[in-house]
Amino acid sequence: MTTTQHSSTKRDILDLLMRQGQATAQDLAGAVGVSPQAIRRHLKDLEEEGLITHQSQVVGMGRPQHIYTLSRQGRDQFPDRYGEFAVDLLKTLSKTLGQEQLGQILQQQWQQKAHSYQVLLGHGLLEERVARLVALRRAEGFMAEMHRAEDFPGLGGQGFVVTEHNCAIAVVAESFPRVCDHELDMFGLALPDCRVERTHWLVDGQHQCGYLIQPR
Repeated sequence: MTTTQHSSTKRDILDLLMRQGQATAQDLAGAVGVSPQAIRRHLKDLEEEGLITHQSQVVGMGRPQHIYTLSRQGRDQFPDRYGEFAVDLLKTLSKTLGQEQLGQILQQQWQQKAHSYQVLLGHGLLEERVARLVALRRAEGFMAEMHRAEDFPGLGGQGFVVTEHNCAIAVVAESFPRVCDHELDMFGLALPDCRVERTHWLVDGQHQCGYLIQPR
């Protein structure tokens, strides 16, 4: 296997772990299309590079198997359109204006974006509007996907779930988690005939952010 093929396979592994959250070597080998021996070599390299980690899990009476996940460094391989500059700017504004005024400014910003989303989403079937929302999020650097709520046990079976496997504002969200609340409100304003609830949250250590969208 050439160096280019090695790099491509490793990238495929990172992409799969970003989307799925975790996977075994056997799962990854099947998804990527290489032998279990080859996938283990790639996983060893990725661990040595600090891009993935693993935990041992016992299944039934069999031998423990390794469950692989992305490390923080591994997640950093995916798009972040904002960064330290945005965090530093918000910290400066917080010190200069105060938390309350900064919160008002952020709220106005997200309300403007919500209005823009609402115009772009238009009218029509909820499924069509959610699909357009996912397309908008992908254009902004989010690895967004659309699912039916019935695919998630315990969510009631109605509506849709939008999942985002990375966060284009992750650095900002870690320092200012309130922006996530504004983002949740933004989805609700963009889809005024719907209830929008958070189902998963990267800031809480989960492998994705998720939003349940249901008609009122």
